[in-house]
Amino acid sequence: MKDLMTTAQSTPAMRRWRPPGLVALAAVAVLTALTGSAEAAKQARQPAEAVAPREAGEPIMAIVSIKSQQVTFYDADGWILRAPVSTGTTGRETPAGVFAIVEKDKDHRSTMYDDAWMPNMQRITWNGIALHGGPLPGYAASHGCVRMPFGFAEGLFDKTNIGMRVIISPNDAAPIDFTHPSLFVPKREAIAAVPSRADKLSAEAEEATQAAAEAKKAAAAAVKEAASLPASLRKLEQQKAKADAELAFADKKIAAAKTDQARAQAEELKQKVATKAADAASALDAAKTAAQPKRDAVAATKEAAKVAATRKAEAVTAATDAKLALEPVSVYISRATQKLYVRRNTHKPAPDGGGEVFDTSIEVPVTIRNPDQPLGTHIFTAMAKSDTGLRWSVVTIESGDDAKDALDRITIPQDVWDRIGPTALPRSSIVISDEPLSAETNYRTEFVAVLSNHPQGGFITRKPTAPPPMEMASDDGWGGNGFGFFQQRDPYSQPVNPRRRGQYQYYQPAQPMQRSFW
Repeated sequence: MKDLMTTAQSTPAMRRWRPPGLVALAAVAVLTALTGSAEAAKQARQPAEAVAPREAGEPIMAIVSIKSQQVTFYDADGWILRAPVSTGTTGRETPAGVFAIVEKDKDHRSTMYDDAWMPNMQRITWNGIALHGGPLPGYAASHGCVRMPFGFAEGLFDKTNIGMRVIISPNDAAPIDFTHPSLFVPKREAIAAVPSRADKLSAEAEEATQAAAEAKKAAAAAVKEAASLPASLRKLEQQKAKADAELAFADKKIAAAKTDQARAQAEELKQKVATKAADAASALDAAKTAAQPKRDAVAATKEAAKVAATRKAEAVTAATDAKLALEPVSVYISRATQKLYVRRNTHKPAPDGGGEVFDTSIEVPVTIRNPDQPLGTHIFTAMAKSDTGLRWSVVTIESGDDAKDALDRITIPQDVWDRIGPTALPRSSIVISDEPLSAETNYRTEFVAVLSNHPQGGFITRKPTAPPPMEMASDDGWGGNGFGFFQQRDPYSQPVNPRRRGQYQYYQPAQPMQRSFW
């Protein structure tokens, strides 16, 4: 038996031969083992939920890593929550870029995907990209949204606020402490003066609004009083013209008279007509004299109403800006458009439903040294107050220049910085990017910008949102002090000319916009 076994082991044909049944079983076993190993490896790579071992503060930003399929939330002192996610699958990729929460819905149902349940939905674009609870297979599988674990999404929902920054990065990214002389340096005395200044300007806006209303009312009354003048004057002019015609006819009759009797009758008629013509002329002159003060009153009251409306608009703008100084400020600098944009959340609900209105009062050109060279995409965030003003961090999601060099290349108008910097608060931000603002940026969003050199399937398959005309901030002001906040306006806060860059549309304002500063 030993010899037989030795012989079998030493014979190549014997070593290659196996019973057919055993071959099949072995193949199944190997396949199962490989599949199990792959699944185990996939599960091993999948991030786990984690909570920082400390008391968490208010979330300032969320960073989604498409590469690691993970989301991390940060407060002023570092990360506080982590969880696995499932981003968009091939052809429906979640766009990488800069976003912010624009709407929250505890029990959202998709209007795009067969009423699909998207619990604890936190929208970051109006065309359908959101963070929400959903199934996590361990890899990218959504239609563009960022799915989070159901329990994690539920626990997170009440911790975030509209306007919180959401950064979607192609690779792993995290905030790094950063300092630079171009970042906002707030002044304590300026911040301390904001509430009283806002109250003072609100009172002035109230007074200016009332004065404008009274001036407008006086102008309307003057116009109404003078409204009958044209008809009255036309009637008197017609009467005078008729009398003049009768007088001319009498002159002709005198000239044509053949007898003394006919001439006498014609002269008698002329005397009567002449008196009538003189009376008509006197009445017309008197009416014109009486009408002039009324006309002057109309012109004066209209001019007064115009001046009062201008003062009202200026006062209301100042009051609005003073109140906005109590909010964190967001700045976006685009190499593509060579412009700087400023936004702050008014916390006023959009009257057409969903989200809040963002103020867009500043848009100015900036100078970028070597504008043909990439800047990259860098998000600078004021994490907390510090002894010198604010403690900043930076997150880079697209390489170009490093963050310091990118800031060094940009020259920002000093008057803009002087108006923003002194009252800058924690959670303020400056975003520098090669990208223009997406067409998704409108009155109900903070800044939306997507990286054009990364897949955006889940973004470009949805049309940019063009909301219906809505009530926007008007020269009636902020509201809450007796003067309203909304008037009818175009849905986009800035005129939009969609153009193509890469695979998505973006906007460029038709005219430079610089309504006011704060």
